[in-house]
Amino acid sequence: MPLFQLSNDELVPVAQSDFPDERTLQRLIEHNLKSVFNFRFVATEFSTGSVHAGRIDSLALSEDGNPVIIEYKRVASSELINQSLFYLAWIRDHHGDFEIAVQKTLGSNIEIDWSDVRVICIAPSYKKYDLHAVQVMGANIELWTYRLFANGVFYLEEVVQNTAGASSTVESGKDPVMVAAGKKAAMTKALGGWTFEQHIESKPEHIRALVLGIQEYMMGLDPAVEEAAKKLYIAYRTTQNIACVEPQKQKVLVFLKLDPAKHVGPPGISRDVSEIGHFGTGNLEIAIKNTADLELAKPFMKLAYEQVGG
Repeated sequence: MPLFQLSNDELVPVAQSDFPDERTLQRLIEHNLKSVFNFRFVATEFSTGSVHAGRIDSLALSEDGNPVIIEYKRVASSELINQSLFYLAWIRDHHGDFEIAVQKTLGSNIEIDWSDVRVICIAPSYKKYDLHAVQVMGANIELWTYRLFANGVFYLEEVVQNTAGASSTVESGKDPVMVAAGKKAAMTKALGGWTFEQHIESKPEHIRALVLGIQEYMMGLDPAVEEAAKKLYIAYRTTQNIACVEPQKQKVLVFLKLDPAKHVGPPGISRDVSEIGHFGTGNLEIAIKNTADLELAKPFMKLAYEQVGG
């Protein structure tokens, strides 16, 4: 997709550029892990030891406490996928090495959630065979593409893959965007054994309906929004978490990535939890008990999506 600069009602094409080498791309992402993914940096060029004889480009810790491997390429290459699978297998067998690296960089009081290990590949493009292979194998590998433009704009996007077996026809009488979002949500992979259904299966019917309403709205904001079921909450994210949803017996707590000092939320059902311990990420809590509350919360969910960079 071309990029245009708007100048005096004229659209001027902006030429694409690129990094001189992979290391420059790597340094840029590592330096901006907080703003781009909300990750904490752990290590760069991390050696996997003499036996495996590998070197992981970047190690990080996600905002959910999950280990993260990041690999980079300046060209489309199947080697990137193969390397990522190799390092994913390695880290699952070497928890101790990663934990020591975290302690050295972030301190000894960091909790690590091993239920999910994220592997992120960043390249300008991918071959169709690689896209298909990652989809079929079901490995937890995220493929991201980047573009660097001559005006200094850097664009990062997760590759959107067609849902396997999804029909290309639009279901009669239904919004095609919501149909696509529903199919994507239905195909969301359970990470670390946790699923969306586990969070709502024992809840009252009205709570289940509210959580499904939140799911439909969040997934309908953008095809790039992903659903990730964690042990204690359900996260909705693009490059980083937008909202964390915690279904309870009498209400659904939604924690949004918003500054409560600037966005106070719907009156009576919102509070600032930046200084209060809670599950998930996000400092603005909205307690949803009925459909009216959900409607009041939706503009703030959308605002959180926009603030994260949607």
